[in-house]
Amino acid sequence: MSIDYQTICSALYREARFLDDRQWDEWLACYTEDVIYWMPAWDDDDKLTDDPHSQISLMYYPDRGGLEDRVFRIKTERSGASMPEPRTSHNVTNVEVLAERDSEVDVRYNFNTLNHRYRITDQFFGTICVTFRKVDDRLLIARKTISLKNDYIRQVLDVYHV
Repeated sequence: MSIDYQTICSALYREARFLDDRQWDEWLACYTEDVIYWMPAWDDDDKLTDDPHSQISLMYYPDRGGLEDRVFRIKTERSGASMPEPRTSHNVTNVEVLAERDSEVDVRYNFNTLNHRYRITDQFFGTICVTFRKVDDRLLIARKTISLKNDYIRQVLDVYHV
């Protein structure tokens, strides 16, 4: 299977747009049911944790159900950390295809997200590795690992920050 670079970039840009436009259902539809969504933490030795089951993570959802719960809380105003909803701008750069298998492709890219809330603009940046899976004629995210490179985070992180 060969997936062209423009199709991969389009899928990444679409997911970012859905977050910026607060199109939560459309954003969820970018993910497979069995997606692993993980943001490891930095340990005391300045290395990312490597086991979400035995080490600290900034976010970890072992399937889409966790993401659906986050979206439910955001949409129903049951997330104090998300009220009022911030304005975001997601920027995707340096998209690189790392590997291709039967119906999957591994991609690495950098991100920079601006987040505005309460008259303050925060910036989040780092590297994301995703595995896209071709389902029917669409590319869906089957795994997403986020390496947030900020040293100081002054608020609770949520899915729209990255």
